[in-house]
Amino acid sequence: MKWIKTSRKKTDIPVNVPLLKPALTIMDKFRAEEDAAKWRTLFPRISNREMNRSLKLIGEICEIKKRLTFHLARHTLATTVTLLNGVTIETISKLLGHTKLSTTMIYTHVMQSKVGLDMSLLQSKLDNRDAPQALAAVV
Repeated sequence: MKWIKTSRKKTDIPVNVPLLKPALTIMDKFRAEEDAAKWRTLFPRISNREMNRSLKLIGEICEIKKRLTFHLARHTLATTVTLLNGVTIETISKLLGHTKLSTTMIYTHVMQSKVGLDMSLLQSKLDNRDAPQALAAVV
C-alpha cells in the first residue's frame, strides 16, 4: 500500500494517509503530465480559493445545487465516505489531523443512519452466533 506522509500546515502535526485505488489512478495521471517536473510536487499547488472555484465549476457541470467547498469535502469524507462505511472515529480523527477526538465528533455528528447501520451489523453478528454464546457475551 502506498501512503502520503506529510504534516498538517495549520498544526504541523505529522499525518500518514494510505491511498486507495482511485487516488493512485489520479496520481498516475498527474505523474505522466510533462508539467509535473516543473511543479516539484506531484500536483500543482493551488490556493483554497482556487480549489473552491474549481469545486464550484464541478458542481455546476454536475448540476449539484449545494455550494461545494473544500470544507464540505472534508465533512463528506468524515461522514459519508468513512463513517458510514465502518471506519472508526479514531481513524477518521487521524485522517483529518485532529489532536482531540471531540474535534472530529463535530464533523461526524453521529447520524441516525449510522446508528441504524451499527445496530444492524450487531444484530447480524448476534444472529450468526449460537444463542448460548451470544447470551454469555452479553452477560
